[in-house]
Amino acid sequence: MNGADTTAGARSVNIAAHLSEMARRYPDKAAVIHAVGAGPHRQATFRELDELSDRYAFGLREAGLKRGMRAILMVRPSVELFALTFALFKIGGVPVLIDPGMGRKNLVECLADVEAEAFIGIPLAHVLRLMYRRAFRDARVLVTVGRRWFWGGLTLGDLARSDSSHIGLDIADKSNVNINTTAGTEPGRYLAAETHSDETAAILFTSGSTGPAKGVVYTHGIFDAQVRYLQSQFGYGPDEVDLASFPLFALFDAALGMTAVIPDMDASKPGSADPRKLIDAINKYKCTHMFGSPALLDRLSRHGVAEGVKTPSLRRVITAGAPVQPALLERMQRLLPDDGEVFTPYGATEALPVSSIGSREILSQTKELTARGGGTCVGRPVEDMTVRVIEIADEPIETWEQARELEPGEIGEIAVKGPVVTREYFRRPEHTRAAKIREGDAIVHRMGDVGYFDEQGRLWMCGRKNHRVITENGTLFTIPCEAIFNQHPGVRRSALVGVGPAGRQTPVICVELESDIDNNEEGLPEELLELARANELTRDISTYLLHQSFPVDVRHNAKIFREKLALWAAEQLR
Repeated sequence: MNGADTTAGARSVNIAAHLSEMARRYPDKAAVIHAVGAGPHRQATFRELDELSDRYAFGLREAGLKRGMRAILMVRPSVELFALTFALFKIGGVPVLIDPGMGRKNLVECLADVEAEAFIGIPLAHVLRLMYRRAFRDARVLVTVGRRWFWGGLTLGDLARSDSSHIGLDIADKSNVNINTTAGTEPGRYLAAETHSDETAAILFTSGSTGPAKGVVYTHGIFDAQVRYLQSQFGYGPDEVDLASFPLFALFDAALGMTAVIPDMDASKPGSADPRKLIDAINKYKCTHMFGSPALLDRLSRHGVAEGVKTPSLRRVITAGAPVQPALLERMQRLLPDDGEVFTPYGATEALPVSSIGSREILSQTKELTARGGGTCVGRPVEDMTVRVIEIADEPIETWEQARELEPGEIGEIAVKGPVVTREYFRRPEHTRAAKIREGDAIVHRMGDVGYFDEQGRLWMCGRKNHRVITENGTLFTIPCEAIFNQHPGVRRSALVGVGPAGRQTPVICVELESDIDNNEEGLPEELLELARANELTRDISTYLLHQSFPVDVRHNAKIFREKLALWAAEQLR
């Protein structure tokens, strides 16, 4: 269960150095291909991407952006998104990344707390900034990616045309300019700031699907550790081509020497992606890898199986963001070559990756236990990650001595420690206190999930802690109970919610049917309730409701928004 505690010291590290190294090794290899539209697809090599990020870094410095400054980045997936992100890393600036789909009110409230001094975004983002001037009053450096209208500031073209002789920069700024070749680099290149491993590199917001969206503080050391994990855990290499359906994850491609193919889809709505366009991009560019949310893979696999489509180059698929049903893995496996596999790593914005398991092990060993209510197996902890299960508590735990570790087979809270564990939420001390435990100099993160270890050292997830239903007869956990109902061939997915006060909640199973099943199909209620009575986990569930389409998270379109569903269920029962 336990790995070594490798809490990083304050060594010098900058995630942007990985891009420059890839540009040195593979200068003419495509780094980003923007496969959108019917015409010629735009692409940039690693050398071009590195040089473009240099030019943007120079331009941003001349505009006044300095090390440590926070910069809101609201740019669609593109070559520009990659170049701007690494430009900010090179300066030592702190990009702030958030899901625009979380809704205007939540988005503005989150970004207002950041008090960013720079705002880089598409025209629509700047319109939002003007509508809420007070929320963005600290932003002095303004850059428009696209057509600038009446709001002033710079355009992306202004940054790219920046004079690399850096007239007007002060002496400190010139320390980042290589004016000769003594450092082993070409003249006019931007030398990345010598940031430290514990220095803030970015602020990434949680999706807000299981509570308020919170800014997670990432350091350069955490990003560096994640790059190393991806290389060692999944064998990523420079011969790889990635279908980049999730922009945040795709940014790692540039640091790993992988080609990122940006498909023709709305990245904020993966559950609505056109599977034909995705398959066309995979086969055209011979993608070897893809990261896709369960909602996206559901659409892709259903289309692929129905049409008899194959993706012969795709050797590795990674999916995360919500528990994945074995039926989805079976469908997806049919699209892949014989040596292809789907991996379902476990983690969260606050700690990723924690553990991992492949579809072969799931389909051959764990799916039967999942079907009987055993939870979802998320595999064994990755190297150097300490994963433990502790007694469930709803209050903060200040130090590790106050926690009680459970034995294998006992369901409790999942708590993790290691090089990729973040230490705090940005300016949210109450949330940091609720989610973090001090263990000496290290920080243990409470994942907010419940689960257990089996005798083989594999971790099983049983749902969110806040979603457990506490009745007069005991506690019900979502994933084990839902698995019982998901066995019905007419059920697409189900969701357990509780109605009433904790301790006296009424368990209600909400059911979303397959598209070809009639809501009024005769015998369906009796069949579902018979499933419940046949299993001791669910025999106390005697209320079910049909729901047309579950509310889901904005990031992956796969995590069921049970809080909203519980309110809906309470209203229905009235």
